Amino acid sequence: MNESKFLSMLGLCRRAGAVIIGTDLVTRALPSKKVKIVFCSAGASQNTKKRITDKCSFYNVRLLTVDTPDDVLGGALGKSAGVCVVGITDDNFSRQLLTLSGSDE
Repeated sequence: MNESKFLSMLGLCRRAGAVIIGTDLVTRALPSKKVKIVFCSAGASQNTKKRITDKCSFYNVRLLTVDTPDDVLGGALGKSAGVCVVGITDDNFSRQLLTLSGSDE
């Protein structure tokens, strides 16, 4: 994975308003089918991983785990705290991030 390009693209998604940040917000958005893909950091707690995995599986939304630390992920999104879960709401950004993460379809 090209981490710097991936993080830059996440920042661009944030500026475009195409992200949902945080476990609670992402899980609440999944039933509406707005979320196209979800990224979860490898550093997320087991409870968070299980919760987001179950929800993504139930609503048939692709979930990818990234090795990027929570604080770096949060920094790319303009947050001072760490971020474990990010949902992308735009199809084009989803495809770009999927390619950059190294998990092409």
